Amino acid sequence: MKKALLVVAMAALSAVSYAQVDSKFGIKAGLNYNANGDYFESAGEAARNPDRNVGYHIGFFGQLGSRVYFRPELVYTSISSEYDSDDFKMQKLDLPMLIGAKIIGPIHVFGGPAFQYILDTEYDGITINDVSNDFTVGVNLGAGINLGMLGIDLRYERGFSDNEATFINRNVTTVPTSRIDTRPDQLILSFSLKL
Repeated sequence: MKKALLVVAMAALSAVSYAQVDSKFGIKAGLNYNANGDYFESAGEAARNPDRNVGYHIGFFGQLGSRVYFRPELVYTSISSEYDSDDFKMQKLDLPMLIGAKIIGPIHVFGGPAFQYILDTEYDGITINDVSNDFTVGVNLGAGINLGMLGIDLRYERGFSDNEATFINRNVTTVPTSRIDTRPDQLILSFSLKL
């Protein structure tokens, strides 16, 4: 699945890069204000909601079109959520496939599916290998401003697919496993530079 995601990402970015009409390519980076889903201890199915934390992302984008455009992105993202005093950390590759439109001057709106491949997960120092699906789908919705070669956008991302990470909780001795919902729910602030 990882290879398929990378092939799709490279094909989309290549198509945009080599398009003849009004194409752009660039780099982007920014901050993620995020939380994952609930944490469930096996003992009694006790659920804990996560505290939101700040993560980061860095990547590339391509854009085809001007007034109405198609914008694929390939982004490395590192996020974490805090459950009481324990941290859940996740690194992933995101591939948003966005359709956007300019509405007034430099202001534009966009939305579309976001494909996610989980690279690594860790909870309270324990590497979690048992994630239901490494590959999941979500949605990005947002707005931005382009000022020449620079761009700023704010978007909301929500995962669609149910996706739980299960692991042995070393703090619970009676029941061997606990689980965390790995679907992200986040606000993403991005700064981009057209090359």
